[in-house]
Amino acid sequence: MNTLDPKEIREGDDVYVIYRNPHAATVANIQKAEIVQHPENKNDVALFIHESYHLIGEDDALFPTEQDAQQAYNEIFDYEQDD
Repeated sequence: MNTLDPKEIREGDDVYVIYRNPHAATVANIQKAEIVQHPENKNDVALFIHESYHLIGEDDALFPTEQDAQQAYNEIFDYEQDD
């Protein structure tokens, strides 16, 4: 599984995240997100997903591809997908 270092991402990068639904704690999906300029701190970046800005923490898992995110999702949720 390949993750990105939050310190090395740049504005304009596309990333994939495992996003938990804030209204249903047991629901998580893989979502594509964009790295954008932070709306309040012009020297920082933020994650833009679902029309909202999210601060990026040191422990956030950002994936370069959907396949990397899917692999992590499968490991986290112990999910086996039949091909």
